[in-house]
Amino acid sequence: MAIPRTTLNNGIEIPQLGLGVWQTKDGQGVIDSIHAAIGSGYRLIDTAAIYGNEEGVGEAIRTANIPREELFITTKLWNSDQGYDTTIKAFDKSLERLGLDYVDLYLIHWPVPQLGKYVDTWRALEEIYKQGRAKAIGVCNFNIDHLEKLMAASEIKPAVNQIELHPRLQQRELRDYCEANDIRIESWSPIGGTGGDLLQDPTLTIIADKHKKSTAQVVLRWHIQLGLIVIPKSVHADRIQQNADVFDFELDNDDMAKISALNTDTRRGPDPATMNNH
Repeated sequence: MAIPRTTLNNGIEIPQLGLGVWQTKDGQGVIDSIHAAIGSGYRLIDTAAIYGNEEGVGEAIRTANIPREELFITTKLWNSDQGYDTTIKAFDKSLERLGLDYVDLYLIHWPVPQLGKYVDTWRALEEIYKQGRAKAIGVCNFNIDHLEKLMAASEIKPAVNQIELHPRLQQRELRDYCEANDIRIESWSPIGGTGGDLLQDPTLTIIADKHKKSTAQVVLRWHIQLGLIVIPKSVHADRIQQNADVFDFELDNDDMAKISALNTDTRRGPDPATMNNH
């Protein structure tokens, strides 16, 4: 089944479900998982400089039996490269590793407010966007205060804010803010991360049984029905296929309400306000 697309604030279309390759080993590991994903109908691939697998992603794109323009490739700028000039250099290196002349989406990976550089960094992204070397630009892990500061000093609004989001961390206030400002939310760690017990939650198990789906499929469907873009990560071909198999059923209002009630504001990843690893 074809994965639906949704439109960003600059008119660019992005698939609503894609493959994240965080912690996927460079080389054959990432190539195989991307080829499995493309075979299952995925067109969105999400990588980052810090993942250390951009070269493998590029190789997978070149050896996939599909035109480049049908794929939506995202990569991200790491914290230590923030600042205007260093951002341009880092972007050039990412393109070189990917072997591409443009990416579909370029993101600032973390605000790192302590560095005080994300506004300058964004100016570089605006320049990259104007050159057509990124079809859309955005941010990751930006809270409302970071977005407000960024937008007050910029001419181009972020198209995407990629944030940790799952039933235990629903980020409603930030979602409402982004919706009001026409910034699309993309969920990372959408099923609560590896080693989490979310997928054993009895509420989800009951809903999954009702729809004859897995709990992971129920959670991914919840994201889709909220209008979010979602990038589950897997290296297993069967899991990659299952993660995309969420467009043939629908959660009812009762299901959605029960999943909404699972929110505990529990992060599995770092807090963007204090994350300063660079």
